[in-house]
Amino acid sequence: MARRTSRGLIAAATATVALIAPAGTASASAPGPAPGTTGPQARVFMVNPVQSSGDQTLTDAKDAADAVPASAYTTAALRGLDGSGGLSGRWVTVRSDTGASAKTADAASYGRDDDRFEQVMAYFWVNEAQEYLQGLGFGGELPGANARQQPVRINQWGSDNSFFTDKKAEIRFGKGGVDDAEDAEVIVHEYGHAVHHAQVPGFGTSPEAGAIGEAFGDYLAVTVGAHAAERYGWPVKADLACVADWDAASYSPAPHCLRRIDGDKTYADRTGQVHADGQIWSRALWDIRGALGARTADRIIVNAQFGFAPDTSFSAAATKTIDTARRMYGTSAADAVRAAFQARQIPGI
Repeated sequence: MARRTSRGLIAAATATVALIAPAGTASASAPGPAPGTTGPQARVFMVNPVQSSGDQTLTDAKDAADAVPASAYTTAALRGLDGSGGLSGRWVTVRSDTGASAKTADAASYGRDDDRFEQVMAYFWVNEAQEYLQGLGFGGELPGANARQQPVRINQWGSDNSFFTDKKAEIRFGKGGVDDAEDAEVIVHEYGHAVHHAQVPGFGTSPEAGAIGEAFGDYLAVTVGAHAAERYGWPVKADLACVADWDAASYSPAPHCLRRIDGDKTYADRTGQVHADGQIWSRALWDIRGALGARTADRIIVNAQFGFAPDTSFSAAATKTIDTARRMYGTSAADAVRAAFQARQIPGI
């Protein structure tokens, strides 16, 4: 069963994808190397151009190079590469693409008018997401969370839609409007589905489990983007609770948002649509982060997911998350997690 995150197609009716964290939250792990210090150099967006510039007037302009200012890019290291000269490494491989394949030797020269830029973005941000999880202890003191080479395909889906498919355990990024792999929050949202599948094969077989999956993808995109901005000293000039500001520029009014993770939905607001209902769960995760700080919250949130069932309910998943918080950090942490779920009126909490 494919896990799909539709943006351009579904976003007009509902919402979909990723986000970031409140100002003042703690860094999720100790700062890593500066972006230019290790590995071949590449041009990437600092999460996305709207977030780093605050400019809500930016438009896709059919992939035009001059539609985005040079200040939206940064030069970063591509870490973990296998030395093949292509975008393949320990945590991610770009399996196929449209047009020419990107070469690491040229990765610092690509811009958004070149499809190879999206290949580089996908490599950098999937690697960044797994490094973030590793920094939280997953794959060390805690079990690995998708600690494998993640295959991705760029522009192989012929519409403005991206998704993770568990048949091949790969991520496929689409095109149309702002091409999906130009926005780091879209990339990391889809990686969130891959993480869930690695933790619980077949996760998302009930409407509530599907909603939790969408919410976690949103939340992971937020927390990875926020951590990267803090780690590298990148500017953040747009609302962090707004999902995929750049991807949404093609189909939402300003300020552009695919979805938010700071809404006020409660369990009574369920509609049965996973992207809409996911906003109930993502708000709870956001509140846990606000109460406990990024590192503690994210260790609890991700670790709890190992104990979810493929068809888990909100109630069962919330109970597991509270129990995980107690086991890892004690009663006060468990109480904070419980309060976040109680605020969403999750039954039985």
